[in-house]
Amino acid sequence: MNRLYYPLSEYLKGLFGCKVFKVTINAGFTCPNRDGTKGRGGCIYCESSMLVPKDHDGGIDVKSQLDTGIERVRKRHKAEKFIAYFQINTNTHAPVEYLRKVYSESLRPEVVGVAVSTRPDCVNDDIIWLFSELKEKTRLWVELGLQTANDRTLEVINRGHTAKEFEDAVVRLASSGIEVCAHVIVGLPGEGKAEVLNTIDFVSKLPLRGIKFHQLQVIKGTRLEEMYLNGEAKVLSLDEYASIVVECLEILPPDLVIHRLSGDTPKSFLVAPKWGANKFMIAERIVGLLKDRKTFQGARFRKA
Repeated sequence: MNRLYYPLSEYLKGLFGCKVFKVTINAGFTCPNRDGTKGRGGCIYCESSMLVPKDHDGGIDVKSQLDTGIERVRKRHKAEKFIAYFQINTNTHAPVEYLRKVYSESLRPEVVGVAVSTRPDCVNDDIIWLFSELKEKTRLWVELGLQTANDRTLEVINRGHTAKEFEDAVVRLASSGIEVCAHVIVGLPGEGKAEVLNTIDFVSKLPLRGIKFHQLQVIKGTRLEEMYLNGEAKVLSLDEYASIVVECLEILPPDLVIHRLSGDTPKSFLVAPKWGANKFMIAERIVGLLKDRKTFQGARFRKA
């Protein structure tokens, strides 16, 4: 096996023949777990303002954001192809006609794909139909937050949906030919390695195209920060996190695209773990451990 894991960069280069860069879009959406549709307060670890790029001008006009973002990334990386990433909050939490307008504003020749981040309980049949329209015009993937397959933990973190709702959303999207990327968090309150591996076993049996790993991060101003300071929650060491992620990679399908090996939080927001601010160091530790153990993504994968 020549490849230790299948990174998003390799997947995109295979599709488009060059490096492709994301441009984050803030289309002004809120979250049903904050505005009362599903609940109040949001997930205990979430502070949505940290997702907004530091040089974002605060507007919600998609075209202007793309103009600015593309120019910035083009200068920094000499990039020519881009993905419009609807990332902030729940990007399907609006009427379908508004969503159609917003997504359409991102379509232009240099934007080769659209990524939409949302929740599994915010993907109804009308939205899937809209996604089916959109994927005929551009490359599309949908990112769904699962975080854990343990319903008890989902309640603890105030997630507002179940693992079954996630599974149903993935199956319905995949049945319509829409690529889905799952988000999982390693180190949630009350969870050890066994619970994390159970989550990975759960997602490995679903028709997913990608996955994002996040370490549990304590962000300023969140309920999790209160829990952490009160001793009700703890964070993993870098070695603990890297070791668990390596075991996760081993049981995932070898062709599942790894969008992220870790979360990436600005230092100004991060309470703990401090190592979480350096995604390059985290990736280096995980890759080093894969090499030391002479293992790779899919080494222990078993088809359902």
